[in-house]
Formats: sequence, C-alpha cells, structure tokens
Amino acid sequence: MRSRSNSGVKLDNYARIVHQTILRHQDPVTGLLPGSPDQPDAWVRDNVYSIVSVWALSLAYRKNADRDEDKAKAYELEQSVVKLMRGLLQCIMRQLDKVEKFKYSRSTSDSLHAKYNTKTCATVVGDDQWGHLQVDATSLFLLFLAQMTASGLHIIYTQDEVDVVQNLMFYIEAAYKVADYGMWERGDKTNQGITELNASSIGMAKAALEALDELNLFGAKGGPGSVVHALADDIQHCQSILTSMLPRASISKEVDAGVLAIISYPAFAVDDINLVSLTKEEIISKLQGRYGCCRFLRDGHKTPKEDPNRLYYESAELKLFENIECEWPLFWTYLILDGIFSNSPEQVQEYQEALEGILIKQKDGIRLLPELYSVPSDKVEEEYGNPHSVERIPLGKCPLKWGQSLYVLGNLLAEGFLAPGEIDPLNRRFSTIPKPDVVVQVSVLAETEEIKELLLKNGIDVETVADIHPIHVQPSRVLSHIYARLGRNPRLGLTGRPYRRIGVLGTSKFYIIRNTIFSFTPQFIDHQQFYLALDNKMIVEMLRTEIAYLASRWRMTGRPTVTFPISQTMLTEGHTDLDPAVLATLKKLQDGYYGGARIQTGKLSEFLTTSCCAHLSFLDGKGSGSMGRHDEEYDEGDSDGYVHELRYDAEGDDDLAQYLDHLLAHSSPKKPKRQVGGLSRFQAAAAKTKEMVTLMNKAQELNVHNVNMYLPSKLFRTRKESLNLNLPDSPSCQGNYVPEVMLTAESSIPRDASGSIDYNALALLLKDTQCLQDQADILYILYKDKGMDWDTGLHGKGSTVRSLLGDLYKKAGELKHWGLIRMISGILRKKVDELDSACSDLLAHQKHLTVGLPPEPREKTITAPIPLDQLAALIDEASDNNISVAILTQEIMVYLAMSIRTQPRLFSEMFRLRIGLIIQVMATELAQSLNCSGEEATESLMSLSPSELKNLLHHILSGKEFEVQRSVREMDTGVSSAISIHHLGNVGATKSERAGISKLKSDMKMLEQRLSLTDPSKVDNRLSVTDPSKMDRDASLTDLVKLDQPSSPTYKVRAQSLDLESIKSGRYRLPSIESLDVPEMTPVAKDSRHGQWLRRRRLDGALNRVPVGFYQKVWKILQKCHGLSIEGFVLPSSTTREMTPGEIKFSVHVETVLNRVPQPEYRQLLVEAILVLTMLADVDIQSIGSIIHVEKIVHLANDIFCKDQRDLGAEEHILERDTSTGVCKLLYDSAPSGRFGSMTYLTKAVAAYVQDFLPSGSCAVQ
Repeated sequence: MRSRSNSGVKLDNYARIVHQTILRHQDPVTGLLPGSPDQPDAWVRDNVYSIVSVWALSLAYRKNADRDEDKAKAYELEQSVVKLMRGLLQCIMRQLDKVEKFKYSRSTSDSLHAKYNTKTCATVVGDDQWGHLQVDATSLFLLFLAQMTASGLHIIYTQDEVDVVQNLMFYIEAAYKVADYGMWERGDKTNQGITELNASSIGMAKAALEALDELNLFGAKGGPGSVVHALADDIQHCQSILTSMLPRASISKEVDAGVLAIISYPAFAVDDINLVSLTKEEIISKLQGRYGCCRFLRDGHKTPKEDPNRLYYESAELKLFENIECEWPLFWTYLILDGIFSNSPEQVQEYQEALEGILIKQKDGIRLLPELYSVPSDKVEEEYGNPHSVERIPLGKCPLKWGQSLYVLGNLLAEGFLAPGEIDPLNRRFSTIPKPDVVVQVSVLAETEEIKELLLKNGIDVETVADIHPIHVQPSRVLSHIYARLGRNPRLGLTGRPYRRIGVLGTSKFYIIRNTIFSFTPQFIDHQQFYLALDNKMIVEMLRTEIAYLASRWRMTGRPTVTFPISQTMLTEGHTDLDPAVLATLKKLQDGYYGGARIQTGKLSEFLTTSCCAHLSFLDGKGSGSMGRHDEEYDEGDSDGYVHELRYDAEGDDDLAQYLDHLLAHSSPKKPKRQVGGLSRFQAAAAKTKEMVTLMNKAQELNVHNVNMYLPSKLFRTRKESLNLNLPDSPSCQGNYVPEVMLTAESSIPRDASGSIDYNALALLLKDTQCLQDQADILYILYKDKGMDWDTGLHGKGSTVRSLLGDLYKKAGELKHWGLIRMISGILRKKVDELDSACSDLLAHQKHLTVGLPPEPREKTITAPIPLDQLAALIDEASDNNISVAILTQEIMVYLAMSIRTQPRLFSEMFRLRIGLIIQVMATELAQSLNCSGEEATESLMSLSPSELKNLLHHILSGKEFEVQRSVREMDTGVSSAISIHHLGNVGATKSERAGISKLKSDMKMLEQRLSLTDPSKVDNRLSVTDPSKMDRDASLTDLVKLDQPSSPTYKVRAQSLDLESIKSGRYRLPSIESLDVPEMTPVAKDSRHGQWLRRRRLDGALNRVPVGFYQKVWKILQKCHGLSIEGFVLPSSTTREMTPGEIKFSVHVETVLNRVPQPEYRQLLVEAILVLTMLADVDIQSIGSIIHVEKIVHLANDIFCKDQRDLGAEEHILERDTSTGVCKLLYDSAPSGRFGSMTYLTKAVAAYVQDFLPSGSCAVQ
C-alpha cells in the first residue's frame, strides 16, 4: 500500500473542512443546502457559491490522485455538485410559469423565488413577501452551470432541460433594463422594497450569457440540438450599461463591495482594465476596515442602531449607520481570488494574513469564517468619533457557507492544487486582454439589375440579390421571428424568446439554417412603420453609427459582415442616378475607412471564410429536440421536408415556417428543363406566379413589406401607382410656402342647404386638386369629423380616410415633404418600431425622461421601461394631443438613444432628459437664427429632414457654439427651404467693431430693417445669422411677427388655401402649424456676442447640464444650513442624512427641485447662484442660517446689476425685465466672468445674504 503524499494529506484536510462546514448539511433528497440552523431555507446564490469549493476539491482530487480511493472521492464530490445544481434546477422547473410571464412583464410578482424549501424544492414565502427578483442569483446559477459543464460535469439530462436553460437565458437577457432587489435582497438601501438597476446583476447576467452562448449542455456527447444561444446585442447592452454605471453600484449606492464578484472572479464581466482598477480602488478606499469590507455606505444591517422590529429604515435614519457599518470578511476572500487571477502575490499574501487574524478557530482545528463583525452597542459613540478604532464582535452565521467556500477555493488555488484555468475552463479571466482592431466587412447589394448598372457607371461593382445564390438575404424581422422559435417547448408551456428587434451585432453574422446560408440586413434598413428610412442622409448616418458601434463592440470570432442593400428609394427623383449622399458613402466605404472603422468591401461569397457564422440547429427539426418529440402538438399534414416541424399550436405561429418553406423551395435556380409549349408552359407560369404570391402573402403576415427586395424574381418589380388620390408627379406645393393658389377660401369648403359642411362634396374636391397641402387639409377635416374609417366612396368601396392618408403619406415620402410626412404620421398614429427600446436604453443609462412641456403635471416623467403602446399613449397625453409635439417627441427619443449608445459622454452630469424642453429649445434656435416668428420656427422644425433634425440635436447636446442658416436649394421637384448647421470657431470681435464703428452700422441697419418690414417684397428668404445686414441687435421678435400679418405673402397663400381657422373657431387648425411656446428673444449679429450667453443658459437649462461635481458641492452646503429653497420648493438638509454625496439618487433629487423652474435660462442662473453658495462649504463655519432662498440671492444680484448699469448711464429699455421672473434680460446675457459678469454679482449677493453668519473680518467670498 502506497504511503500518502504530502499533497494528499493537505487535500484530505480540506476535504474534512468542506465536509464539516458544507457537505454535512446537504439534504440527501434534494441536494440543497440550508442557510443555517436558524434559517433552514435554501438561497439560490448561497447554494451556488457554497458548492464551488466542493467542485474545486473534486477537480483537485482528480488532478492529484495518489490512489484509487482519491478518484472515488473525486467522483463522489462531483456527484454532490451535480445533485445540488440539479436540485436548484428542480426548484426553477416548478416555477416555469413565472419564467414565461417574466419574459414579457419583467414584474417583481412574476420573478423566480430567491429561496426554496431545502427538503422539498417548494416555495417558502409568497411572491410579495420577499425581495425575490434577484437577477444576479439566477445568472450566477447559469454561469456556474456553464463552467461546470465545460469542466466535464453532466448536469443537464434531457432536451426539456435544455429548453429550460434556454428560457432562463431569455429571463436574464434584459438585465440591463430590469430593476431588481440586488444581491443584498433589499433594493434601494432604505430597505423599503424599492427596486433599482444593480451593476452586480447586470454584470453577472452578461457573464452568464457569454459563458452559455454556443455551449453544448450535453457536453462532448451532445448534438446540435443541445446547444444554447445568446444574442450578442443583449450581451453588449449589458456591457454598455455596466460601463456607464461603474464604479457606482446603483442609484442609491455610490459604491458596493458586491461588485467585486463582477469585476473579478467569478464573472470577469468588465473589459476595461482601467475601470476594473478604478472600481476596486473605490471599494477598498471607501468600504474597507479592519475586519473586512462594508457592503455599502450607511448599511444598517445588524448594527446596534438598527431597529430589529421593522425591516425598513426611515430616510433620515441612515445617517445613524455612518461609520458603524458591519464589516464582512467575505469580501477579503474575493480580493484573495482577485490577486490569484491577476497574478498579484502581494495582494494574495496581504489579504490571507489579514483573514487569518479574524477567522474563528474551533477545537477540532477548523477555522471558520463568520458572516460579519459588528460594533458592540456600548462602543458606538467611540466608533463614531474615531472610525475603525474599537474591537468588533462576530455576528450572524458562523460559518457563512458562501464565504467559507470561497476561502477554501482561494487556498486550493494559492497552494497550487488547482490552476486558474481549471476552475475557469471558459477562460473568462482573459476578458480584460486588449482585443485586435476589428475590420468591418461591408457587402453592397443592388435591388435590381438597373441599380447594378447605375452603380457600375459610378465605378462600384456589386451583385444583385439573384446573383448571390446560394446565399439568401432576408430582413432583420425574419431573424427576429426565427429567434422567437428558440427554446419553444409546448409541453412545458414555454413559448421561446419574445419577439424583439435584432441589433446590428446579430445581423452581422452569417447563419446556417437547414443547410442554407442566410445573411440579414441591418434593422435600420427595415423601418416599415416610420419615416426615418425615407431620408437617405439618415440611412447613411445610421450606417455610419452602426459601423462605429460594430468596430468598438464586436467580440466574436470572425469579422462582422454588414449587408447593405441599395433599393429604389436610394435613387434620385427621376431614378436616373444614385442619391448623392448614398453615392458618397459608397465611395468612402471603398476607400477602406468609414465611421472611425476599418472597412473591407466585397461580395458576400468572398466573406464566407472570414466572417462569423452561427448554426441555428434548432430550426433543423431533425434532432431529438422539442420539435421532433412532440409530433402530436403540431399539424404535420403538409410537411414536405422543410421547416414545418417548427409549427406551434398558437394561432399564426406557423407563418415563419411556411415563409421559409416557400423561400427555400422556390427561390433557388432550377436545373434547365427542355422547352415545353402550349398549355404546359401556361400552367408552369401560373404555378410559379401562385407560388410567388403565396410567398408575398406569408411575408406580409410576418410584417415584411418590402420582400421583393429580397427575392430573385422580377414579378413584383414594377412601381405601383397610387390608386385613390389624384397625386402629382412633381409637387406643386411641397415647400414650406405654397407657390401657387389651387383653391380660393370661398370655394374651398362646400356646404349643403343648411350651411353645414358637405363632406361628400369635400371628398370629391380631392380629385380636383393636385396640391398635397390642400389634400392633407381636406383629409384632416374628414378625419376630425367623420373618423378614420369613413368611406369617401371616391373609387368605389374601400376608399377610407385611412387608406387615402396612407396614399398621401407614400407620395409625400417620395417627394420628401417632411412637414406633411410628420403630420400624416401623427394622424395615422404611427410609432417608431424601436421607440420602447430607445426609451429603455436611455433609462438603462440612468437617465430619467420627461415628455411634454413643463411644468408638471403636463410634463410626464418616465422612470421605468413601459410597453410601446403605453409609451405612445403617454406621449400623446403629455403633448396635449398636439400631433406635432407627439411625433417630434418620438423622433427625438430615438435620436437621443442613438447618441447615448455611441457618445455617452455627451450626457455626463445630465440625469433627466426633458424632451419637451429640448423641442422648445430647437424651435427657439430656429426662431432666433432664422429671424422668424415662433409659428414659422415650429413649421421650419417640422419641415426639417430627419438627418437635419438629428444634426441640430447633436449640436445642441455638444455644448459647442453653432449657427443655423436658411438657404434656398434648387431641387428637381421644385424649391424648398434648407437648413444648414455648422460649428462656429472662436472668432472675436473685429477691429472696426472695437473702434465703435459697429454701433453706427447697427443703427443704420436697424433703420433699413424696419423699413423693409413695411415692404414685404424686400424680405429676403436667405436670412442668415451670419449676415449682419439682415438683422440688428435691437430688433425684437415682436417686430418680426408682423411678417405673419395679412400683408405678407405667406399669410396670403395660406388664406387662399383652405381657410381652416374660419371653420368652427379654429377647430380644424392643422397640427403641423401649431406653434410651440417659443420665448421672445433678440436676434444676434454675426460678430457680436450679444445674445450668446442667454442662448447658452437656455440650452444648458433645457438639457439640465451642470458643472462637474455640482451635486457633491450641493450636498456639502446642505450640511451647513437647514435647506435650499428654489421658487418655493425646499431641498431640506435632511436629504443628506439619507443620501451620500456620490449617489445618483441624490443628484436626481436635486435636479427634480431645479426642474420645478419652467424657464431654462432662469433655472441656469439659479444653478450659478448655488455654485457660488457652495464656495461657503469649505469655509470654517458651522452654520450659514436656516433655509437659504436661492431666488432671493438671484434677485439681489439682479438689483445690484441694474443699479450699476443705471449708474453707467444705461437707459431703461436696455434694462427690460423678463415678465415671468423679474430678472433683467441683460443679466441673462452676461458672461459669467468679468467686471459685469453674472458670477461677480451673484458673489456680491451671496456675501450680502449670509454676512450675518460669516466670521468677522472674513474675506472668504470676496
């Protein structure tokens, strides 16, 4: 008999520790572990962590086996692990109804439970009696399921269980927008049952999805049917949100030691090594003590000041827990593991020595790791005064199995029994290693041979859809439908993945489906329900954004491949050439660099060997999966060897199967047959046509409207003419201003004998006018009075108002008449497909949204994701049913989401995005820059193309100076106004202006301007902010409003069109010209700084933009007073007793009070006043009074400013005051610095306001 080696003896000792502290508590029936004798329930998270040491020990025994008994011991330990993991799986499988509901509702009442009965796997408390929604616990189970399977354990036995795991992946895939209770089960740290986004949950979900993607759950013995799939876009959403949150842990926790589990072992969820280091430093510097780390700041759990008789805390009570939070040795085990995986022996030694000093030694020599160390109740005051000074006592579970397990795992690794790769077989530990640059492959496809020829003339050689056989190209919608079949299992009541859009990461792969290669076009090409894709500049802008996103986010094997189809809509009006924007983009792509990414263009077939390719075997229907087993569940009567096995018994769910059947069966080229004549040829042609029509119908049922672009057939290539409306081939009135009169006011509204409107006669007028605006006016009247489904009877039955509006929408789309397009979209209640996902993206980046114009209650706040229909209804309500505002709100929300994905830094220090105010500021910019009225500015805003609107929004967000110009551009179809937007350089005043000549020029131009107002023929349409001859600094907007009086050509044209205002007191006023509330302002001249600071304050106020560190400074000043009063709303000092300075929750709270001020420029002046006040936070003063009224400081500064200006001889009209706030408009427009700067006067006002509280002789604020 061989003697036992030294390593064998050590392993036996660890086996004894593991058995005594963990395995002896394992239930023999279920395999689950109870929390403790006092808490007999089995927590999912604790069970998984506890069994990790058993798994590690089994691996160590197998690796270091001295004799057969060691191999037997290794097998026994492995089976203990399998038993526990399968026990947890059984608990979950008993709650599959919750998994199914949660995929759609994401409600706390539909979540899996966090703990179960140890002996029966049953639930132990009600849905609402515990903080069950803990995405990190489910994710942790899935992560270790993947790691253990990869190491060779067989945990999943049947295809049903594979489907369960697949659905659990759907359960966690939206973690980036699911507010949960987090790993401490309490959500918001006030412990009042408030859920919040938690970095620990998002990071663990991301790690689990990455680990399971393309993993075979049957291990080496499995086939394609047991492979599970994750969507790369969901993983990257989690990554983006996680990066934006860290080092913060949640809205209420500025730092949380639990995040150690995601920046290091076991999740390794963060790619950026600098962010990992920053987060770790934050945790150590703010939370580490002598006995471990606190969970988070002001954690009251088991402190002597906690009231054991209630679960929740009062808000002001949290301050009591400061400096006496319990310290958990558990986190030192994470730091030991982090040192091992980061190859830092010093860190490992430091924390091992620290841990050895606080472990509790038993009589049998086993060292136990206690749950936490607490301050003794008689030493609390001492600890308050001198933190980390008193001796603490162990409380809670001893040992904490979770911590004990990680302690053993750290020792096994540190002593060399295991290598890091053995407990991380999926190599997650390499996540921070820099990745090579991504080359994005772009394949351009032509919809028709004609487009292919046009491209060839421009030197671009591409293929058509017919040329690329056997590769099939389909829209992203089809891929969404395909993924909706993944994980379906009727016997278990699982419907698969909810139908959701597939992002660019998902569409940039090749897919093998039933041995056929598929490529999918990006989602932005596929805007069927909204008008963004009608703007070719917008299409190429979205292509640039998506390529930049791909280059920065791609992490898969192989290169991403973007399939970019060129369709009829990307041609010029006469279909004679490519749209210039599209052509320029294609040229840039050929150059090999676009959107900051390296590009390789070529044919799809050339990219097959270098691209990422996924095999969607769940569509094969041949394996022993849920599709093959449950034949009785499906209708198999018509199966012809394609994907009929996919059919599910829910109504309409076989549409995809039939669509793919027809596509694969009939779209491939057939072998040439001998020519047949007569009836046979006719029958063949008829059969072919029938097949194609069937395919088109199936496509329509899947909501794929432009299927002809993806079919190698010319059957549906002809352009359809409009059926119902007498629409012009070229627009006679498509610009902002109608150039010719089609109807007179007297003849436009037919009336019957009683004087009421004759609606049938009015409908007939549609045939008599070719002016799109008039047709829209008529249809708007019919819509308001007769409803959307009223049949006009123009072309027999079926010519409803809805169908006619649809025809008008298509024609306006062809002519790029954006004002009409938006108006009709609003009437038809069109919704952006991804509106809800755009809203969710913004919320997930910790940005609250408001829709509608201030103040509340009209302005509605959105703090949690809501379904698309509810979101659209909320926007309509907040917009007061103003179609213009509602449709622009949707558009702006999508643009904000696009910007935050690619340029999150634009949104720093903004926690609430007020879309109504942003729209108002846009209109204000146009009114000021184009020198026009609020109504004209609103109409100009509505008439901007989507790309121009997004450009204007981007410039407003950028914080840089820019200018807007209006010019007249000639187009094939007529004349329309164009807006150009570009940055301004740092141009100072010219020498002649400094000499005072500009004053003389200004006076002369003012005279010319006022003369021109009396003669409208002199008004030039090329008004530009850069042309001082067209504006002057003293002309007011009220003067310019005269342009809209009856003497102006604009008014005449509209009056001679349908006189809607005269009917029933303006009841039919068209929504496209409802003016936004644009404030009065003074036009600016080119080289004058006049108006610049008013504009800057207005922009910053509307965007809630504040200086960096502003909210932390507010927190400090609140500690020295009783509160800040802002326009009657008090921000009490007690806020600091609940919240810490770095909390997002505190920032949002301050922002909410500031947002009570409706005028953005006044709000910004209040921010400046508070900023001056915060200078007092560093002065050695105990208190600076009771409640500080900030608006009084602003008005005091305003009075001092006006007095100084009067003393310098300023006239009263220059010192005109804003009627709503009483503040001098010149103060709004003063630079912050300088002798007459706003900060100078605010500082004087603050000094005067608080002088009674300052120490004598103090010069602190001078």
